[in-house]
Amino acid sequence: MRILITGNMGYIGPILTATLRSSFPDAEIWGFDNGYFAHCLTNAAHFPECIIDHQIFGDMRQFPFEILKDVDAVVHLGAISNDPMGNKYEAVTNAINDQASRAIAREAKAQCVKTFVFASSCSMYGQTTGDARKETDTLNPLTAYARSKVAMEEELKGLSDSDFVVTSLRFATACGMSPRLRLDLVLNDFVAGAITSGEITVLSDGSPWRPLVHVKDMCRAIVWALNRESKGIGPFLAVNIGSDTWNYQVKELAYAVAESVSGTTVSINKNAQPDKRSYKVDFSLFRELAPDHQPQVTLEAAIAELKDGLEAMNFADPNFRQSNLMRLKMLETHIQNGSLNANLQWQI
Repeated sequence: MRILITGNMGYIGPILTATLRSSFPDAEIWGFDNGYFAHCLTNAAHFPECIIDHQIFGDMRQFPFEILKDVDAVVHLGAISNDPMGNKYEAVTNAINDQASRAIAREAKAQCVKTFVFASSCSMYGQTTGDARKETDTLNPLTAYARSKVAMEEELKGLSDSDFVVTSLRFATACGMSPRLRLDLVLNDFVAGAITSGEITVLSDGSPWRPLVHVKDMCRAIVWALNRESKGIGPFLAVNIGSDTWNYQVKELAYAVAESVSGTTVSINKNAQPDKRSYKVDFSLFRELAPDHQPQVTLEAAIAELKDGLEAMNFADPNFRQSNLMRLKMLETHIQNGSLNANLQWQI
């Protein structure tokens, strides 16, 4: 079995690679990445890609379709991966997350790839009120990033059939420690603030709802998706990935971190403009279909892991929101250094 992971050198990829190596010990694992964040290692015990059989560097907009030959499964993580980057680089987000991703999926089917797992997002629900969102509910994408996920899902649904089984995993907001840690994720941001300054600054009024999922549990869901059969479910499946118990308001997350990191105070911007990205999510379908692959990490454990990981790094930068651990800042640094152009293409 040959598995190709696109975007394997980001936040999720190192943990996913190790998870796949454990779950599929006889598999041949390939990675494809452009390397924007390859050097952003955070207290990694070793280079995460050393356990990959074949690492390819390249831009998804010039994807080498020949590498899909003899691939059995694609795990498509590759994307401009959050709202701030998507908002600043909307055209690039459309080119990579939508157009290039569609082309990769079409070619994967043409080259007889059997399984395609897509890293989608609950952010496509946008702003909601009332009941938690189910997969059958109307989508309300508010950002370029979320719109790109909706567009890709529509493409994949049309491509899927008995020979091309597609699973679109609508992930809750990621959190947790990684060999390539991101601090532009809400829980990770709060723990970093608590560790470095003893203060958590909530940029919104704290009321928006956010479902969270630990990165290890995301990888557990990907393993399930790689193994799932279409019988009884269908060749295309879009499913929310997370846990009902992990639907939190942002302020609840802040206070949970403050309780775990002694001496931490919480500052909430009560005068902030309302954050329209607020949604609760229903994860009952995932619970029904994948009872043996349910999230296992608790909020308390996730906070403790981040705290221990940051302290092991001797992390002490109170201005971390201006650091290269924020994905948008890293891209801006590459541009300022002349390494990337405005279209996020390498110039070196």
